Parts: sequence; C-alpha cells; structure tokens
Amino acid sequence: MSARLSGKVAFITGAARGQGRAHAVRMAREGADIIAVDIAGPLPECVPYHPATPADLAETVRLVEATGQRILASAVDIRDLDGLKAAVAQGLDMFGRLDVIVANAGITSPAAWDEITPDAFRDVMDVNVTGTWNTVMAGAPAIVEGGRGGSITLISSAAGIKLQPFMVHYTASKHAVTGMARAFAAELGKHNIRVNSVHPGPVNTDMGTGDMVAELGRAMETNPALQNMMLPFLPVYIAEPEDIAAAVCFLASDDAKLITAEAISVDQGSTKY
Repeated sequence: MSARLSGKVAFITGAARGQGRAHAVRMAREGADIIAVDIAGPLPECVPYHPATPADLAETVRLVEATGQRILASAVDIRDLDGLKAAVAQGLDMFGRLDVIVANAGITSPAAWDEITPDAFRDVMDVNVTGTWNTVMAGAPAIVEGGRGGSITLISSAAGIKLQPFMVHYTASKHAVTGMARAFAAELGKHNIRVNSVHPGPVNTDMGTGDMVAELGRAMETNPALQNMMLPFLPVYIAEPEDIAAAVCFLASDDAKLITAEAISVDQGSTKY
C-alpha cells in the first residue's frame, strides 16, 4: 500500500462487517488509525437480514491491528448523537486528532410501496438520514478544530442517484444523503473540509442474509416490469466491499484534495440508463 493516509485518523460507522470493515481495514493499510463504531446488536424490526454482533466488531479490531495501526471500537447506535460524540471524544483522547469521517452505517428493508408501514418508514429515515447527520455532527467539529482540513464521505447508494425499486423509504433516505453531502460541502469548504457521497450498486455483504432475498422476491412479484431497472453495463453484477473501500480511501487522501460536493457512483454503470 502507498500509505496515503499516514498519520491520519478516520472515524467510521457501521464498521463491524461489510463495507464498514473494508473501509477500516483499507484505511489502516494506508496508514490511518481508526475510530470504529457499530450497533453490533439488534436492528429495527423491519430489517430482514442478520445484524452485526460484538464478535464481528472484534474481528474488525483484529484485522486493523494486524496492519500495525491502532483502533478504538465501541458499540454505538448512530441514532444516538451523544453516544457518537463520546466515541469521537475517546478517539481524540487516544489519537489526538481527527481527519476523516466515513458515514457508512445504514439499513434497508424491501417492500412494495403500499406495504411499507409507518414504523418501517420512520426507522429507515431515522437510521439512514438522521444517523448520517449525527455522524457528521459528532465528528466534523474535531476536524474543524484541527485546522488541517479533512475529508467526509457519506455512503449513499445507487438508490440515491436513480432509485431502488420496492424500497421507497430507502430511496428517499439515500437521496437525502446525496443532498446532505452537497450541503455540508458548501458550508465546510471554508475549513478545507471536503464532503462527497459514494453510491454503490449491489455489494456482497451480510445485507443479503436472513430473509432479505425472500422479502425482495415477494416485493418484485407485485411489479415484475421493474426487476431489471438496475442492470449494470459491466459483467460484474455484485461488487466486493473492498471495491467500494478503494474509492472511499481515494476520496480521503490528498489525491482527491480538490474533489468535493461530488456524488461518486461505484455501481458498474447501473444508474446510467
């Protein structure tokens, strides 16, 4: 690795597994110390896939430490702003600085438009929108105080560029994240803090476990004409978490020092038609 993040500290949510773990490990390999949080426990009732566990978060710690970098990990729900602030404060005590935020944590819940319950809509918006806002609000003041500038990446989705059929609430939340990134970029730019959103298509993570595939299949049966809306241009239909982490790490590095307010798709072209 090129050590593009040598000496920097990154605050990453949803770090117990999947994309969040990939971001943490890649950034550690590039020289960053990591402040990692994850709920590592039960998710809202509408979520059909298996949640992350404390053991998953411990494995992320092991993998980061294996790179030679330091990590502080804690179980925090991103809907808990005070909990996020406490995690950042502990990280500042340990590492002395903060340079990078990756607001990665989020949930999804497939259902036909008329089967989404008020509770499900509220849960998805609370986690994906309010939780992302909480993440920035918990960490950005420390980057501002550091006076060195920095990078904030909000993980949106192809659903935040185009849409995701059978996920009205998820699509709404990820469009909100796209706009949030641009709005934060405008106001934080004077501090030389860059804010971008990244938009993965299908990724090989634990979001495909449990009843996720079955629930999505049931929703698709209500309108089969929408099943192929997200087909990619490239022959790779499902990305690996490390593919997304490569883009996120680039945005965190000085190689992207003039890139801000951008919506970066890493979706094999699936949003382009």
